[in-house]
Amino acid sequence: MSKPVQFHILNTLSQALIEVFEKGKHADRMIDKYARVNRAWTAEDKSFFAEAVYGIVRHKRLLEYAAGSEELWPVILAYLVSKNLKPVSRPEFRELDSAKMQTRLKEKKPQAVEYSLPDWLFSLGEQEFGGEWPAIAQGLNKEPSQFLRANTLKTNAEKLIQDLKAEKINAAKIAGPLKASDGLHLKERKNVFATQACRRGDFEMQDAGSQAIAPLLQAQPGMQVADTCAGSGGKTLHLASLMQNEGKIVALDVVEQKLNDLKERANRAGATIVETKWIHSPKVIQRLQNQFDRVLIDSPCSGLGVLRRNPDTKWNLDAGKIDDLVKLQREILANYSALCKPGGMMVYATCSILKRENEEQTAWFLNGAAGKSWSLVSEMRFWPHVHNSDGFYAAVLKRKS
Repeated sequence: MSKPVQFHILNTLSQALIEVFEKGKHADRMIDKYARVNRAWTAEDKSFFAEAVYGIVRHKRLLEYAAGSEELWPVILAYLVSKNLKPVSRPEFRELDSAKMQTRLKEKKPQAVEYSLPDWLFSLGEQEFGGEWPAIAQGLNKEPSQFLRANTLKTNAEKLIQDLKAEKINAAKIAGPLKASDGLHLKERKNVFATQACRRGDFEMQDAGSQAIAPLLQAQPGMQVADTCAGSGGKTLHLASLMQNEGKIVALDVVEQKLNDLKERANRAGATIVETKWIHSPKVIQRLQNQFDRVLIDSPCSGLGVLRRNPDTKWNLDAGKIDDLVKLQREILANYSALCKPGGMMVYATCSILKRENEEQTAWFLNGAAGKSWSLVSEMRFWPHVHNSDGFYAAVLKRKS
């Protein structure tokens, strides 16, 4: 990059980080916002900007330590130093000592600083995972891999690999314990959204761990399925593919805008069996009791399993918010499980790594009044440091006939 462009990018970088740290905006949305505004940027410019936003948000505490300051511009310089990039001449950098920052990056630091976590969160991880916590924390700090799920309503994994290759994007089938017939791993980071395959709706970007959730329902063509916390519909669309567009999927959420996004995605994907339903009152759930062969509860959670993709979460979360989420999860489990027919199956899933949101919630449900007619079939965990995926939990439960 030429110096004038880099100077401008650093200005934009500071603007984006102010919105993330001071206004609570999501890092990914700020990256998209400023990349669209700055149309003159090259692909290299956009790549640098995205990596810098994520890198600074992900390693904020470590960079503050290196900078000896919590001020934004010293932190930005510490990031450039950590990447061995020569800083451009800026007034904000003139009184700063980049050599000292380099030294502080190399010296031994407290583990909470090294893994760039708030003290309360690092202590919570130590209490819950003991000696395994450093490996988990390190896994949560790594840059995530890019995974795609071939939309089998329009193509298959083998054809998608060839179509992407024609657009100079190298992909391969997901290997290892999370391998899936329609899952792909990108060998290097690329903007896949600019491809013809994306415009045709041939794939969805979806983490390997996330791709493992929908198949647990064993949803068959012709079934009635409820995705109760559908959001913008990644798992809803996966279910439509697994069901070969036969039957019906009712996608529910308390946020209407997310369902509007899902409608657009479903139309692009050719998923014609998806119906959306906004949960605007408790009566919506009450009217749907005992109607579905399969129920997915991809529950709201702390998001501690997806810090690799959403590193801003760790700076916006606190112990009190986790307690509130645990209460909400119990309400959802107790109420939404009633949608399942006798003899049907349900999957309770989160993208958290905490037992209190996962195994302990499943045990609470089974030991309570709402869970008396249910039995546990299996539980699964996916870990960033083990599976090279986001962190997920899933419990498969069966309702007695």
